[in-house]
Amino acid sequence: MDTQLLDVFRAVAGQGSITTAARALGFTQSAVSRQIAALEADVGAKLFDRLPRGVALTAAGHALLPHAEAVLDRLAAARRDLDDLRGLGRGRLRVGAFPTAVAALVPRAMASFRAAYPKIGLSLVEGVTPRLLERLLAEEADVAVVSASPTDELDRERFDLRHLLDERLLVAVARDHRLARRRTVRLAELAEDAFVVGSATAENSLLRASLPAGFTPRVDIVAADWTGRLGCVAAGLGVALVPALAVRGTPPDIALLRLHPDDESVRQIFTATVRARTPAPAATRFLDHLRAAAVGLG
Repeated sequence: MDTQLLDVFRAVAGQGSITTAARALGFTQSAVSRQIAALEADVGAKLFDRLPRGVALTAAGHALLPHAEAVLDRLAAARRDLDDLRGLGRGRLRVGAFPTAVAALVPRAMASFRAAYPKIGLSLVEGVTPRLLERLLAEEADVAVVSASPTDELDRERFDLRHLLDERLLVAVARDHRLARRRTVRLAELAEDAFVVGSATAENSLLRASLPAGFTPRVDIVAADWTGRLGCVAAGLGVALVPALAVRGTPPDIALLRLHPDDESVRQIFTATVRARTPAPAATRFLDHLRAAAVGLG
């Protein structure tokens, strides 16, 4: 049943006149008459009795009218909902990010996005890159900020990856460390130092991707939380590799040193969405805010 015909039918029923309905709809009287006739042919029943002045609904017309109104009202509501989604007047956005991206990059993007689109519900889930990609596939997140080391390759067949920035790894040492006054350090100079790491598994992959061949760090302490890890460094229990995105939370009793260019390692940071799915308008717009936040962090 053509919704255009239902719309004309509702207008004629409401006006009680084909002439008045045609004027309200911007049609000619003959065009409205033809559409009413087409609808009557479709439903197989006469919908209006033609009177000397205007028209009146038949029993079939009275039966059809509430259904026509319900269909047209639901379609109007659907159009409003779709317009709201396109205009970001409603909806939700679920953002995933690896831990150090939550230190500054992602919160800045979320804050500017919320200021621009206050009616969008925002949520954040933190996790390592493999888990974030699983969440995207499981439709538990709409967009994720993920990282890839020089030895890692992200799945570009299943995910649409957009490069945000390159993140360097710094070396955190205590303020009284023998190299604390240096701006740049070679890893060979840290051969006698213990490294404080985040875990015996995930962090090892970061170390393997960051350290040159032949350099094997001595790991004495594993501290899962960044606060505890940097606390161990500040106490002189070892040194740690710190992603540049995490420096916002570095305490004042720690010095951050750049690695010599020959030893320097870079992690690439990407936004990720599922390639086979069309991102929601909110997710597409959020990518712009992430790019702006990345530029702001420099």
